[in-house]
Amino acid sequence: MFKVLQASFVIFFILLKSAYSEILKEFQILGNERVSKQTIINFSNLNLGSDIDSSAINQSLKNLYDSNFFEDVSLVLKNGVLIINVKEYPIIQEIIISGIKGEKLKKKLYEEISLKEKNPYNKILLKKDLNKLLNIFKKSGYYFAEIEILEEINSNNTVTLTYQIDRGEKALIKKIRFIGDKVFKDRKLYSIITSEEGKFWKFISKGKYLDFERMSLDKRLLKNFYLNNGYYQVEIEDGYSQIINENGFSLTYQINAGDKFYFNNFEILLPDDYDHKQFKKLTKIFEKLKNKTYDQSKISKILNEIDRISLLENYEFIDAEVSENIIEKNKINFVFQIKESEKFYVERINVFGNNITEESFIRQQFIVDEGDPFNKLLHNKSLNNLRSKGIFAKVKSEVKPGKDENLKVIDVFIEEKPTGEIMAGAGYGTNGSTFVIGIKENNFAGKGIILDSNVSISEESLKGKISYTNPNFQYSDRSLISSIESTTTDKEADSGYKSSLNRISVGTSFEQYEGFFITPYFNVSNESVTTTANASENYKKQEGSYFDTLFDYVLVYDQRNSSFRPSEGYISKWVQSLPVYADGSPILNGYEITTYKKLMDDMVFSFGFYGRAINSLSDDDVRVSKRLYMPSSKLRGFEYGKVGPKDGNDFVGGNYITSINASSTLPYILETMENVDVKVFFDAANVWGVDYSSSINESNKIRSSFGAALDVLTPIGPLSFSLAQPITKENTDITETFRFQIGTTF
Repeated sequence: MFKVLQASFVIFFILLKSAYSEILKEFQILGNERVSKQTIINFSNLNLGSDIDSSAINQSLKNLYDSNFFEDVSLVLKNGVLIINVKEYPIIQEIIISGIKGEKLKKKLYEEISLKEKNPYNKILLKKDLNKLLNIFKKSGYYFAEIEILEEINSNNTVTLTYQIDRGEKALIKKIRFIGDKVFKDRKLYSIITSEEGKFWKFISKGKYLDFERMSLDKRLLKNFYLNNGYYQVEIEDGYSQIINENGFSLTYQINAGDKFYFNNFEILLPDDYDHKQFKKLTKIFEKLKNKTYDQSKISKILNEIDRISLLENYEFIDAEVSENIIEKNKINFVFQIKESEKFYVERINVFGNNITEESFIRQQFIVDEGDPFNKLLHNKSLNNLRSKGIFAKVKSEVKPGKDENLKVIDVFIEEKPTGEIMAGAGYGTNGSTFVIGIKENNFAGKGIILDSNVSISEESLKGKISYTNPNFQYSDRSLISSIESTTTDKEADSGYKSSLNRISVGTSFEQYEGFFITPYFNVSNESVTTTANASENYKKQEGSYFDTLFDYVLVYDQRNSSFRPSEGYISKWVQSLPVYADGSPILNGYEITTYKKLMDDMVFSFGFYGRAINSLSDDDVRVSKRLYMPSSKLRGFEYGKVGPKDGNDFVGGNYITSINASSTLPYILETMENVDVKVFFDAANVWGVDYSSSINESNKIRSSFGAALDVLTPIGPLSFSLAQPITKENTDITETFRFQIGTTF
């Protein structure tokens, strides 16, 4: 009985289907003007002789609309004849973008819209294009942009489209706020993000405009900062904006720092045929990190060490997976699993999106190149090399199959960004006023070359400099650095002389080992020295012109966790200047080291030593303009340049200077004042040595002071106060208990 019913249902559905279907015998096309009949038949995706039902007709109708050629379509199937009646969209004769002066921007906008000239005029696509253009302007800070579409219908069923654009004024960021469980003060967080509050004098800065891409960058910078300071589960809400006046916004970042986490146990898992001894350095790193505050950058350091091992030991096909496990609420166990990746080679690397940057410069950053074994770790490092250049907005890649099973093709996609910078800044304080203006190009000629020019003016000096830096000269992984500068230094009031110096320098810089940098360079200079009528006779003897050729070099070993406001590690620097052919044959030696230690959240202790010595390899006296003065930051409580040997009324500097400096931030003092940081410090220094006269007191005595400093973020800019009490001094020294400095950028 069941089989009889089943057969009946099958027969019923066959009869039902045949009742609503026909064999397609003929097409009849109506209403078409530009689109050919065959093209319409192809769009329908139906064929003569096919069995056509309502489902096939509905799909064909959808196909015809999806072609974007037709404003209206109807299909009727009658006696095997399919009648397709269409109404074509008008054709776009011309697209005009009005209200934008820059041809480059016009071209970019035209590329972004989907409607093109000689294509059908689809109003649905027009609406999408309109929203896309408005979003482009919003991302660039033109939040109040307006676009009016003007249609001009022509006699031949074509249309001329005009995008009448009024960008309006850029939306300014009037206020930036940080809310939530943020742990750190606003002043600290302001220094991390790139957005800034718009002030009337900031006529150069781009950070004052509301920019969604910059807001995303700010979010990443904030998250990395918290991750590098132990806050493993930090959450940074998307920055949101709120209109507060006709063109101003309040920008708010909501932060939930969560608990502070610590490193616990580390484990490394290796394939059976790998030599564990080659990874012993990782074990030492693991031992040092155990029970230390979690720091995301330390994980990056471990992965970099794995990269180094894979290069040195020829592990061609290697990958590393990192797994993390939270225990005891705030401790993390890490397992680094080293495994062999799929074995294939790079057949070809394609680069897309570089309209300005030369492809050769991009390929210089690749560690894995065409023909090499594909190493995922090194490939990711290549992409990070490109990102670190600071000239690309986005860098990403796609790995695709090659012509053989063991070959892969890598497509690298980059998005370029503006690389020119204009900078201006000013400062005023107890040591006088300063003004700096500069222009910089970070991708000159599309080769990653940096051209930098700047002029700085202070109470005592006027300096102009133009520099050229090729970061990878002749594919050597070493930078070529050259510069031309001119400096006028007027110390007639305090030291009795004036100097005019013109100098040309050529050198290089490279990282010899991890964190160890070498910078040798030659400089050739001509200097003119004049003295005042009241200067000492010894000083007057040094009037004249001098020609010097010097070989200088700098050795730096940098183990800080960050070059900007470090909280852990140290930096050690040795400098030396040797005369090649120089009047007076001066030789300069110098060494400095500063260590940093985080005692608790935002409480950082630093200790440093600074020393310089300048002497003559001949019997000549060291030139007055080359004598040494203690930097004002190394000895607070004393006026700059008013410490050390004194010849009559002139402070003449010394042949030797040394200082030790200790300071610590105090985050729990004035804790509720978000824009204020407090420090305490101790300075001890000495300036001594007068080689040109045995009758002058060398002033060989330790000067010292202690005090407190306040760093305040004001609406104008950062303001620094220091109150210092001298402990020991020479009778001739001039003290300065209170010091302040305020600065801003434009």
